[in-house]
Amino acid sequence: MAAALLTNAIARDPRGVYSAPAPGQPLCALAIHAMGFRNDIGTAGSLVFASPAGWPDKVAKTIVHGGFPIVHREAQLTFQVPPGRYAAVVIHDENSNMKLDRNFLGIPQEGFGFSNNPRVLFSAPSFRSAEVTVACPATQLTVALVYK
Repeated sequence: MAAALLTNAIARDPRGVYSAPAPGQPLCALAIHAMGFRNDIGTAGSLVFASPAGWPDKVAKTIVHGGFPIVHREAQLTFQVPPGRYAAVVIHDENSNMKLDRNFLGIPQEGFGFSNNPRVLFSAPSFRSAEVTVACPATQLTVALVYK
């Protein structure tokens, strides 16, 4: 899923600051409360997409991405984005290698979750099923991680 979460990209900051909005366009807080981590080891990584292109694991296609500490099996992730529709993925990067590790069958070995908490069976949910509307001044989401 999230192949390389925390690499820097042009116009992005690893803390989740989007630095290139359209002139005069406001930025809204997208606050994600991620819960259900099995431990506090590693990092909570998140990718936020504005379209299905690259969903759910192509860092270069994100509008913003970043890594956040896990405290008491929860993480608070906040990004600044223009108002609009987005989908987010959160992973528990336990070994801090900036990707979702999988076993030889392709089954994730680390926790993951999506905005809207869609049911996950054998593959990632569609962008549309995870899409949410972000409005100013702030939009709050809760993402529950699952482990397979």
